[in-house]
Amino acid sequence: MNSVRVSVEDLSSWRWQALAWAIAEETHEDGFVAFLNNNGIDYPNDPYPNRLFVGAKRVISFSEEEDAGRDAFDILQQAHREKSSYLVGYLGYDLKNQVETLTSRNPDRLQFPDAYFVEPAWIIDFEQSEALGDAMIIQGEGDTGALLNLLRSFNPATSPVPASPAAIQCRVTPDDYMATVRRIQEHIRAGDVYELNYCIEFFAQDAGYLNPLETYRALNERSPMPFSSFMKMGDRYVMGASPERFLKKTGYQILSQPIKGTVRRGQTPDEDAALRAYLLNSEKERAENLMIVDLVRNDLARSAKTGSVGVDELFGIYGFQQVFQMISTVSATLHERVSWAEAIRNAFPMGSMTGAPKIRSMQLIDELEVSRRGVYSGAIGFITPNADFDFSVVIRTLLYNAQNHYASFSVGSAITYDAEPEQEWEECLLKARAIREVLESSFQRNNPTP
Repeated sequence: MNSVRVSVEDLSSWRWQALAWAIAEETHEDGFVAFLNNNGIDYPNDPYPNRLFVGAKRVISFSEEEDAGRDAFDILQQAHREKSSYLVGYLGYDLKNQVETLTSRNPDRLQFPDAYFVEPAWIIDFEQSEALGDAMIIQGEGDTGALLNLLRSFNPATSPVPASPAAIQCRVTPDDYMATVRRIQEHIRAGDVYELNYCIEFFAQDAGYLNPLETYRALNERSPMPFSSFMKMGDRYVMGASPERFLKKTGYQILSQPIKGTVRRGQTPDEDAALRAYLLNSEKERAENLMIVDLVRNDLARSAKTGSVGVDELFGIYGFQQVFQMISTVSATLHERVSWAEAIRNAFPMGSMTGAPKIRSMQLIDELEVSRRGVYSGAIGFITPNADFDFSVVIRTLLYNAQNHYASFSVGSAITYDAEPEQEWEECLLKARAIREVLESSFQRNNPTP
């Protein structure tokens, strides 16, 4: 593989220039782009690298209907075994049906594959170094100098401006939502589950024209996160602003960082400190976080050496631009007889997106929710040639199918026995606000009213 390191002055501008070049249809025939972005945010055990993947030398795709009888995790591992390369992509939530005896009853409106990974043709890292200065590092089997010239000379085309904006709707009414919360609480009182993560979908149908790059940049500016991601698979797009790590492997060490507990940032330093203290000392938030920590410990124990599972940090409070979040870190040493793909399978999907106990929670989720989660609440990330990996949880993410003009994002919260249905509804609206406003603004900008 050829490699070139190029010193640059304005690294942020180069990142967006490179992404715009990668998205352009004339750049490459297969239409694959994946962009990982940490926004310069410090995060325990490090955030995503700032890295752009372009082009598809290989595609590993799985859909339950088309690949019945096959195992997505085995397919992924076999592909990596055949050629130890970088693979980048996602694992959709509905792979739960591969992990346990479960089903998905809701219609697949977005029509994304259940899993999709690519061996990229090009990898571009954007590196900040006090010693060496800011630089782009371009890797690929082609002419790196020619690619650099393409990046330098690329001039994004002006976007077309079609006719009308699209209405953003919620798949459930407030009354239906609160009735479902009360049903979940009946299951909790009956001892079926202790906590359940209930999610609802917002969508725009017949969405018309949406500029994915503009929309992603606006979302990234509104909500910069350590696991920000953009993915283009032909005419399907993932635009994410996730704060949560699902699973990371470095050598024989694996770790997961569940989030449960969120509060807004304050308007003044004193209010900020008070809200941080509130979150840290909230019995409700600590109880929810602890339940998921215990679940994640059990998930990692399935892959770990006996006695190696530990909680590195419990109830850590971390500040982001919009919110404080309660993040715990669970780690373990991978058993030598457990493969990297098995480690992912044994922890999938993320416990913070299901509930406890996990299997019963997923059964109830499919019974009570009215939208198929698909990519949402799955995992997105990359695998290295030496089988290390890093995956985030797909939350705070807009999914868009440009072929059928369907845009979708979902939000949710952990329902417990003492949850107030009205407050949970308001929390969902609050979580939906950022993406909703970005999406509405994008439609209005690209589809001005005559």
